[in-house]
Amino acid sequence: MSDQEKKTTEKEQQGKERTGHAKSTQKKRRPNPEHPSTVEHKKKKTTGTAQKEPARKKRTADHETGKAVGEEHKKTHPSGGKKHKAPVEISEPVKWDLDDSGISVSDDLGEERTELKTKKKGKALKKVGIVLGCVVGVIALIYLGGCAFFSSHFYYGTEINEMPFSMKSVSAVENSIKSQVKGYALTVEEKDGVKETISGSDISLTYKKNDSIEKALKSQNAFLWPQAFFKPSSADIKVDVSYDKDALNEKIQQLKCISEVEQTEPQSAYPKFDGNEFVVEPEVLGNKVDQDVLNQKIHDAIAGFQSTLNMEEEKCYALPKYTSESKEVQAACDTMNEYCKASITYTMGSTNEVVDKALISTWLTYDENMNVTFNTDAVTQYMKDFGQKYDTIGKKKSITAPNGKTAEVSGGTYGWSIDEATEAQNLINSIQTGEVVSREPAYAQTAASHDGAEWGNTYIEVDLTAQHMWVVSGGAVSFETDVVTGLPTPERQTPQGVYSILEKKRNKTLRGEKKPDGTYTYETPVSYWLRVTWTGVGFHDATWQPYFGGTRYQTNGSHGCINMAYSDVATLYDLVEVGTPVIMHY
Repeated sequence: MSDQEKKTTEKEQQGKERTGHAKSTQKKRRPNPEHPSTVEHKKKKTTGTAQKEPARKKRTADHETGKAVGEEHKKTHPSGGKKHKAPVEISEPVKWDLDDSGISVSDDLGEERTELKTKKKGKALKKVGIVLGCVVGVIALIYLGGCAFFSSHFYYGTEINEMPFSMKSVSAVENSIKSQVKGYALTVEEKDGVKETISGSDISLTYKKNDSIEKALKSQNAFLWPQAFFKPSSADIKVDVSYDKDALNEKIQQLKCISEVEQTEPQSAYPKFDGNEFVVEPEVLGNKVDQDVLNQKIHDAIAGFQSTLNMEEEKCYALPKYTSESKEVQAACDTMNEYCKASITYTMGSTNEVVDKALISTWLTYDENMNVTFNTDAVTQYMKDFGQKYDTIGKKKSITAPNGKTAEVSGGTYGWSIDEATEAQNLINSIQTGEVVSREPAYAQTAASHDGAEWGNTYIEVDLTAQHMWVVSGGAVSFETDVVTGLPTPERQTPQGVYSILEKKRNKTLRGEKKPDGTYTYETPVSYWLRVTWTGVGFHDATWQPYFGGTRYQTNGSHGCINMAYSDVATLYDLVEVGTPVIMHY
């Protein structure tokens, strides 16, 4: 057998082995015809087969040709077609894993392995789907069961009238309430730890059926029952009961807080001046019972089956209108303290009068609504009192004459006089604006000094008894002389008191009272005139008087003026100014 024949025979043998292996593999694996990978594989296989078919036909034809040549060779070969026992030598490797089309046989094996993996994965997914379906089914059954259950039972965690009725039916709730009514008792907690009890039997308490429980159940949505495990629900139902109202009122009146304890009224918190500022004075609660509130609260407690009623917590005691926390009280304090910021100091010579918060606080009031009032009438009265203290006009005074005589003098028009109305308004304005200031008050009239004698140390003094006068300048006598004063009769006597020079005039005619015919009782021309009163009293020259001093005034006295010698009055005219004080006394 030639080498070519040997190669041909080996190829045929290898082809049979491949064919047999492929058939064996196909018998062992039966892929699912419906599986997507199988369908895809068939498509690929069909396409591959179509591509391989021409090559296979050519290979078959070559095989038949080689077979015919081999038979011929057997006939002609010396061995007669017998097999050689010597080993066959292969001059080059046999590449049997590729067919003539270039497609590897191992590709078919890889595809079959992929199909196997896909099939296993499909089975696993199917198992997962079955498990999930079972779980969903169980959950659905539980949910539907819950819907059915909670259509006739209250949610988990439900409270009715603040009492637990979790997952209870209407009848169970009703029976529970009936039982509670039967054994019901209300403990009333009073002040100071006192506790008293009103039992249902004391007032013949009985239960009256109504549909409030059914309505409460219908109000819950059975399809939303899962949310009850995360959000507790509650309901307030009307529990109808009947009881003996007269018996209840009697029991209330028998409570110790009403029948035995002496009741005190509450007091509201209020602004209080502590010496420095207004602060909130705390309220006093007292222990007076508000019986209207107490009656209502006890009724509500019985209807709601409360076990206790704390009278303080339920505000059964009369309460003050304002407490320490009330903004109205604090606002009133703030307003009052704004007024108290003012400080007015009146300088009255060496004396100071201070109007500050200590005094201002007494002029501030508040009403029942904590509206603050600044009492301006009180300010006006204060200024009247201030004037009474510091006004000096007409008040009795003491004077010591240069000759050593001490006399009491009162009356006159000279001295200090505060303009009370004007200064009261000034003070009100200062307080309202919180002003801090030192000043003198507004005056209607001023004098020389606040300290000591109001006329100071420069003045004219006339002793009506001694018929003598002095001019004191800077505390020393600068001029003195005898005078003739008014005739000592009520109509003509010279008035005593403290006055001042109101005007100075030369060459004036002095006139008496005007008569009906238009003439005057007297008309006297003078060269020097120094007015003391607006009623006609003054210093002037009296050339008709033969002498001055002594007792001449008692018989030939003036109509009230101070008569002086011509030269003396001329000197006086030059020594004094308008406003110089004049003190005349006996």
